[in-house]
Amino acid sequence: VNIQAGGRSALSGIARALALLVVVLWAAPLTKSIPLAVLAGIALKVGIDIIDWGFLKRAHKISWKASLIMYGVILLTVFVDLIVAVGVGVFVANILTIERLSAHRADSVKAITYDDEEIQLSQEEKVLLDQGDGRIVLFHLSGPMIFGVAKAISREHNAIEGFDVLILDLSDVPILGVTATLALENAIQEALDKGREVFIVGATGKTRKRLQSLDIWQQIPPENQELTRLEALRLSRTMVSNYQNYAPSQAKANFDLSADI
Repeated sequence: VNIQAGGRSALSGIARALALLVVVLWAAPLTKSIPLAVLAGIALKVGIDIIDWGFLKRAHKISWKASLIMYGVILLTVFVDLIVAVGVGVFVANILTIERLSAHRADSVKAITYDDEEIQLSQEEKVLLDQGDGRIVLFHLSGPMIFGVAKAISREHNAIEGFDVLILDLSDVPILGVTATLALENAIQEALDKGREVFIVGATGKTRKRLQSLDIWQQIPPENQELTRLEALRLSRTMVSNYQNYAPSQAKANFDLSADI
């Protein structure tokens, strides 16, 4: 209504809201004598004018999900209440949006044991990963990790087995949601329970603080939290060589001894 009346700025919307507030709070005695039939007619006219008839004709061609939401909001408005209709419409639209974003972000969760063209690795990193012979897992995440990505993290983690070292690469993660954090915690905890070495690289800012809030963070050696991806791969390659020559516990002890020397 405000736009159709010529309003183009935020100030016009504020002025209209203040005018309605004055009518409701102080001019009610003047408006109470207006017949409800007249008010209903005005409301009907306004409702018809604000309908985008052009969009209604082609809504089903653009998105059937958006069409279902729109028609559902219309039905709720008529048979229930406008506030309920708007609330339900916004909620459902947000859920669908999050689902699409989660499906898109799921492609940015990868657990690799050999060179992968989709992940930008240096030549030395590629060589070290290949030399690991499947015993080194690079768990690479990129982009915002919202709650819908937790399923992808669990799926990638469950798809790998038989490794000795897990490198969790968070270099390209600006946001780490709570649910995604818990999924990573489960992956780290399982690796530690099986006696595997865990490195966390690239965790900075809020991402690092979120991980530090977990008890699992304290179980990871401090030196395994401060390395770059290349440094972690170098150490992992050395450890894998020891694992191939000794029993896991002996290999770990030999590696720690050589590091002290």
